[in-house]
Amino acid sequence: MTGYASVQHSPLPVDVEANAPAATITPTARLGLEIRSVNSRFLDLSFKLPEDLRQLEPSLRELITRQIKRGKVEVRASQDAGDGTSLQAPNHQALQKIAALQDKIHDWLPKARELSVADVLRLTAGNSTPVALEEVAWLALAQQAITALLDARAREGARLTDMLQGHIDQLRTLAEQAAPLVPQLVEQQRQRFLERWKDAMALADGSHLPEAAQDRALTEATAFAIRIDVAEELTRLRSHLDEIARLLSKGGDIGKRLDFLIQELHREANTLGSKSAVLEMTRISVDMKVLIEQMREQVQNIE
Repeated sequence: MTGYASVQHSPLPVDVEANAPAATITPTARLGLEIRSVNSRFLDLSFKLPEDLRQLEPSLRELITRQIKRGKVEVRASQDAGDGTSLQAPNHQALQKIAALQDKIHDWLPKARELSVADVLRLTAGNSTPVALEEVAWLALAQQAITALLDARAREGARLTDMLQGHIDQLRTLAEQAAPLVPQLVEQQRQRFLERWKDAMALADGSHLPEAAQDRALTEATAFAIRIDVAEELTRLRSHLDEIARLLSKGGDIGKRLDFLIQELHREANTLGSKSAVLEMTRISVDMKVLIEQMREQVQNIE
């Protein structure tokens, strides 16, 4: 099913200690994550990540595949360093390392200038909260996006369910309209056969007995009734509609089952049309196939 979710995380100005555990570190950059999905028979994941976030792809993929089973899903991530208000103090290890490197450089290049505060901040900006330490924050952000996406897909699923239930009710109504047409048509055809045989006997030379003619007419009428009988088709159609309604109420991973049942509905509607011997039955068959085709298009969107 289709869906879209976008979440952001703004940095908070906190000091990061050298030995602080990764789970307690607050990202210094503004993090943004978008997840969008469109219909697909299988799960197709694609990631649009900056180069410095490529190492997050396996973790994000694992997190998504555990919760989303179908759809063409696209994930976009962005990381904005923000303005100076989000600057954090360099950790002690980074400062010690820079000081040691500066001393070594001065031993070889005595005339090299001293590092300024701006130089130190620039050198430590990329190391104060490396992506590896922010992975927990990224995964937490991804989980928020996945939850929002699943909520959006659930709302769409509820709308699709309401639509399908409405189509089921319309198909039931059409089936009820078709049921009484067959007995009426059989009786009309029986009377028509009898009238034709009577007309034929009136023109005959009397070599055939009226009783035999009447039996022949009844036999023809019976054969005609068998050819146009759609009671079995209507019974199977109602059974398929009951099963679809049951699956919609149950929920879960029902897309493939619904797709199969829709095919069976279309088969029964086609048979109604092929057996039709009256214009009204043809109209009912056409109306059924229109509704079933609309259901087929939407059923493929259901996970």
